[in-house]
Amino acid sequence: MMTGAKPSILEAIGGTPLVKLRRLGADVEADIYVKCEYLNPGGSMKDRMALRMVEAAERSGQLRPGGTIVEATSGNTGAALAMIAAVRGYQCIFVMPDKMSQEKIAALRAFGARVVVCPTAVEPDDPRSYYSVARRIAAETPNCFYANQYHNPANPEGHYVSTGPELWEQTGGEIDVFCAGLGTGGTITGTGRYLKERKPAVQLVGVDPVGSLYYDYVKTGRVTKPFTYKVEGIGEDFFPSTIDLKLLDEIVRVDDRECFLTTRDLVRLEGLYVGGSSGAAVAGALKYARQTRRKENIVVLLPDGASKYLSKIFNDDWMRENGFLDDTGLGVVADVLRLKPAEVITARSTDRVRDVIARMKAHGISQLPVVDDGKLIGAVAEVDLLRYLVSGEQSLDSPVGPLVESEYATVSPQTKVELLQGLLADARMAIVLDGEQIVGVITKIDLIDYLARRAS
Repeated sequence: MMTGAKPSILEAIGGTPLVKLRRLGADVEADIYVKCEYLNPGGSMKDRMALRMVEAAERSGQLRPGGTIVEATSGNTGAALAMIAAVRGYQCIFVMPDKMSQEKIAALRAFGARVVVCPTAVEPDDPRSYYSVARRIAAETPNCFYANQYHNPANPEGHYVSTGPELWEQTGGEIDVFCAGLGTGGTITGTGRYLKERKPAVQLVGVDPVGSLYYDYVKTGRVTKPFTYKVEGIGEDFFPSTIDLKLLDEIVRVDDRECFLTTRDLVRLEGLYVGGSSGAAVAGALKYARQTRRKENIVVLLPDGASKYLSKIFNDDWMRENGFLDDTGLGVVADVLRLKPAEVITARSTDRVRDVIARMKAHGISQLPVVDDGKLIGAVAEVDLLRYLVSGEQSLDSPVGPLVESEYATVSPQTKVELLQGLLADARMAIVLDGEQIVGVITKIDLIDYLARRAS
């Protein structure tokens, strides 16, 4: 073979550059560097773990010559698997949620893959969900390998043996913080584990979109109501076994608008041709740097490229229709809060049931957050108190802590009202968090009042 040539495109995976941000983040003390994983041959960081999964399946006999790879994917894992399948002679079937861009679907079909599209707004265990449909197709397909990136240990292993060592070498060990979006969790778990083994002081910061489960679970230990959001490729509505949340030192939350505007800034101000999950990761890193105000080296992983989002994030009409440019549509959560009293009525888990009932009656409210030591631990509502009193099992002087539930969702002041409406269809209330501080509670009647005033 000719000197300097690679046997196949698969040998070109990895070796992506590390670049310093020059304009974004000029206001923070930290130096922010980005790992350009979108320059992998398959277009994302998923190339690394996809190759690891396929090679593990080949070694174990799960994937045999002429076989078919089936996977539930938001697009990038599918592209990586399709590229590998093209080189090694496999067929592919990919199942995707319907919120994904048409560019992603077209790219997978360009590789000759079959693509099945399923509804986004269903529970993970719903037979129509893209997870359930992928499992069913895998069970019905002969000589099939179900890649199962959400529960395949080769996912984080791919980053442990590849991304982690590469970053350690590129930074010369001078990395202080590694920041990445949370999806399957393979990237931050594998990379983070390697970095912490070399330098235990390295801080791992996960970035999670409003609507995903991770943020609330890490902060409070409770599983709250997930709801749909626009940014693709990060966040989850269930807990994959490929993520080790105990590794995280901090978690930062971002909303769709922050993700998309930061994505556009990365392209236009830094020349980094990246997608929405990259914007999310950088927006999260900037928030973290502004909170800590430390002089340190922060490395942010940029998962994929902009070409998959030209019809969305880089389309002014789409951005405007969804309220992400100057036109704010129905407004944001902060607008709803302006119509409510500034004081947020809360309880402690040690408060007596009778006192909580009196507080709700005095303020004319039907539900309230429960906060211990300044941290949200859950919520209690009329229905919880009613159920408790009907049971006759305890007294009014018992603490309210055992009644605390997770039938709520959390949002930020900048969450779109359109998303708020969707989550209140399933959750009893929306608790508004600015960082970790509770700044408001919104119920269905609050939203109805706000929308009625707009319409009058």
